[in-house]
Amino acid sequence: MISFEIKKQVVLIYLWLWWSTTTSICGNATKDSLKPGDTLNSNSTLCSKQDKYCLCLNSSIGHLIIRTLDGAVVWMYDRNQPIDIDSSVLLSLDYSGVLKIEFQNRNLPIIIYSSPQPTNDTVATMLDTGNFVLQQLHPNGTKSILWQSFDYPTYILISTMKLGVNRKTGHNWSLVSWLTPSLPTPGKFSLVWEPKERELNIRKSGKVHWKSGKLKSNGIFENIPTKVQRIYQYIIVSNKNEDSFAFEVKDGKFARWQLTSKGRLVGHDGEIGNADMCYGYNSNGGCQKWEEIPNCRENGEVFQKIAGTPNVDNATTFEQDVTYSYSDCKIRCWRNCNCNGFQEFYGNGTGCIFYSWNSTQDVDLVSQNNFYVLVNSTKSAPNSHGT
Repeated sequence: MISFEIKKQVVLIYLWLWWSTTTSICGNATKDSLKPGDTLNSNSTLCSKQDKYCLCLNSSIGHLIIRTLDGAVVWMYDRNQPIDIDSSVLLSLDYSGVLKIEFQNRNLPIIIYSSPQPTNDTVATMLDTGNFVLQQLHPNGTKSILWQSFDYPTYILISTMKLGVNRKTGHNWSLVSWLTPSLPTPGKFSLVWEPKERELNIRKSGKVHWKSGKLKSNGIFENIPTKVQRIYQYIIVSNKNEDSFAFEVKDGKFARWQLTSKGRLVGHDGEIGNADMCYGYNSNGGCQKWEEIPNCRENGEVFQKIAGTPNVDNATTFEQDVTYSYSDCKIRCWRNCNCNGFQEFYGNGTGCIFYSWNSTQDVDLVSQNNFYVLVNSTKSAPNSHGT
């Protein structure tokens, strides 16, 4: 049963890799807006006026997505609810101001937004900022936003997209990682803006693992490499309406920040923050302390990615819980004095296999797998974490 499950998950991950390199492109662009009565199917797209961003129903992964011109996905609607998309599935804006995804083979649609007061004076537009907005048109020619994709970030932050909190509604803006590199399900890490300290935080399951440090007078955060920040202009707002952080790119070009499933925040010019190097006792590079080092561990010990497969012995243990991912395996092995290495159990990056010291000394180097082993050299720390 287990071997069948592993094979199945391996097939799924290869399908995902195939999608990510070949099928994030949507159908043909027709316009940039939906008006009441308009629909969008899986063979068409809404692209912004300058074709910077496009919205489409992507059948390969079963989500409504926003992508860039080169196919990079920057937003996904409701990662918890993948849908079976075929030519009969439609994104529609009806005459009552309801934005929804409709299905031919089921009665109930997925409601993205429903106006408290039905109105047909609405329009849904894909903007050149990357924001998909539903607006109400007023008789005096003004518009008000009813719903927008920027209010629901996923794992990508793009220019002018906010982190923080809307003080009027209490709505929070934050990034949440994927569970694993192949599973877009919300993962364990989040990127949030802390308005009191005016810092960016990477949290794992709510606990702060990494901080950006204070924003200095030269516009540079203390714990983020200067060379990574040179292209950005930070926008920090604090008033009765909101506390928020956003960035703009000084030359106006496209840039994005991505929060990975291992707690790394990666930008246009390199790594911005790395919660993966935080073990709970160390405070280098923005890491925060949350527990003492285990008695059986030493300062400078880290897990290093190694090619190969350790031997399974009587001390090898397994965690088949599919909610476990890399970071859970790492911290559990770190706290267990009998554990010297680990790897993910399933091909999709979930579950854990924990290895003893003996297992990690006799490794099948011919294998194309990777695992993580505890090493003593502090010099290995910057490169000791998987990608």
